[in-house]
Amino acid sequence: MKPVHDVGGEPDAPMKYENKDYEYWEHMTYVICEVLAWRGIWLSEERRRIGNVDVGRAVYLGFPYYGRWLLSVARVLIEKHHIGLTELSERMAEVKERYAGGLEGKALEARPKSEGDGTQVKRNSHVVHAVGKGDPQVYAGKAGEPKFKVGDPVVVRELPVLFYTRTPEYVRGAKGEIAAVAYESPAAEDETWDIPDAQPEWFYVVRFRMSELWNDFNGPATDSLRTEIPERWLQAG
Repeated sequence: MKPVHDVGGEPDAPMKYENKDYEYWEHMTYVICEVLAWRGIWLSEERRRIGNVDVGRAVYLGFPYYGRWLLSVARVLIEKHHIGLTELSERMAEVKERYAGGLEGKALEARPKSEGDGTQVKRNSHVVHAVGKGDPQVYAGKAGEPKFKVGDPVVVRELPVLFYTRTPEYVRGAKGEIAAVAYESPAAEDETWDIPDAQPEWFYVVRFRMSELWNDFNGPATDSLRTEIPERWLQAG
């Protein structure tokens, strides 16, 4: 199965590069997602799966990047019973009516219906053991000795892909070289489901020659691509 987000390397029309600053709503969406992760409402990998994979291809390609992030905020909060869909719909209608003529220079106001101390909010355990340490630092020393070292030739395994992965299709089966031994963490395929006892493993930065990834590549033979891959996806080359 091919997850809808695994689009790297697919043929596509040329895209115009625009070097622009984040729009205000994009910046605030990022802040919302980070705060909810810090407060134990979700794992970032969990939000990525729900916002990037558990959507149709039309939504994935049709929504702006942070539009999918924003959609995932609503979906996770509803699925975890922090808010109800009817509650969200009513609030959206209320805000739309409040700014019916546009912002007209006014700042957005939250105007919460109520305020609590948050002690009864159900949170994941990750926020407890990672506080003050960070992620992936909290997993340091838990994966044992790395199987590979810098300079080792490796081949990316062609494992079955079900539901979610962060290992792109275009490198599966390809030969590469370890460029860096990066850090320890549960693989994305486990972390995205918030499995408390998921075993951390080593992540590596792997360098690939572009000419080995795409048959029609006509650039310099020395051009390379680097991507981050967990140990389970690699075997000695």
